[in-house]
Amino acid sequence: MEDQNANGKLNKGALLRKIKPYLAILSLQFGYSGMYIITMVSFKHGMSHWILSVYRHVVAAIIITPFALVLERKTRPKMTLPIFLRIVALGFLEPVLDQNLYNMGMKMTSTTFASATVNVLPAITFIMALTFRLESVNWRKFHSVAKVIGTVVTVSGAMVMTLYKGPAYQIIKGGGAINHHASATTDQPSEQNWLMGTVMLISSCCSWAGFFILQSFTLKKYPAELSLTAWICLMGIIEGSIASLIFERDMSVWVIGWDSRLLACVYSGVICSGMAYYVQGVVTRERGPVFVTSFSPLCMIITAALGSLVLAEQVHLGSIFGAIIIVIGLYTVVWGKSKDRRESADEIGKGESKDQLPIKNGTKSGSEIFDGIEINVPAEKLKKGEAKNVPTQA
Repeated sequence: MEDQNANGKLNKGALLRKIKPYLAILSLQFGYSGMYIITMVSFKHGMSHWILSVYRHVVAAIIITPFALVLERKTRPKMTLPIFLRIVALGFLEPVLDQNLYNMGMKMTSTTFASATVNVLPAITFIMALTFRLESVNWRKFHSVAKVIGTVVTVSGAMVMTLYKGPAYQIIKGGGAINHHASATTDQPSEQNWLMGTVMLISSCCSWAGFFILQSFTLKKYPAELSLTAWICLMGIIEGSIASLIFERDMSVWVIGWDSRLLACVYSGVICSGMAYYVQGVVTRERGPVFVTSFSPLCMIITAALGSLVLAEQVHLGSIFGAIIIVIGLYTVVWGKSKDRRESADEIGKGESKDQLPIKNGTKSGSEIFDGIEINVPAEKLKKGEAKNVPTQA
């Protein structure tokens, strides 16, 4: 009976470990969807995207820094110059470059189109991860080749969205909490602005993908997610302030009131900077940067519904076709990666029976949970400390 209870607890614990990354990233997609809508509303009330980027990281730093100082005071590694330079680069890639390019592109197109364009992020991340050897492709195995095929399909979908606009449709008739005069000036840009906005959105995705790759490398040298998040927010404040002073000469833009502009700063700072950097860092260490970027289609669907309801936005046929192609390619990549993880678990579990540790009291002391799968770990690997999450014997 005790063995059954122990096995039940073990299975529940393995299941929880398996679904936690999915729940975390799914929650972030809902958070990002809300940010896109609130941010667009704040822009229509005169908010500068440069100032928004600075203020959101001020809020994030205020929230995250106390937790980092207290919870990681004993585990935080020593700061070195190479690590600090990586943090400076991280602060430029995401808080400054990605966010401002994205917001400028969104203002030139629409929130629905912008969130759909983000679907190309997993493909760009996969290409970068392949370049930096964070991912590998075995041309003899179909599931491995599927990752490349899915990447090509995803990029093709992004090209369809960029080159073909098509007729416009309104998902929810009569929507729009914002006045329609403001919507007409912002949500129906010229063809030239639409193309320029698309280029900015794709460029922001490249910057964001670079952020994930560099964050993955940095966490190997500085495995303290909260402290790294606090440092990124601090660098974002400093570098973003410099960029804002260069591009925004009118000092009055720094003044915000108790309206949607303040809400955008607080919401995006807490949810999409502070919490997002931390959660993405944790999941990146466990699953890799490609997994973290693989759930953007959900964000697109939520944002499209909210954009039509709140901002009275129209969805173009080219965006719908392109998004469908992107989703197909995206989940081809995800399927290939899931097969890779299953294969890696099988390879780790391989070993001669004589190398396995003995069974004591019905529990495999040489077993390990890998992505919810219980596998046997060779004794020599266990002695070298290569296995993790191995239950200790009483």
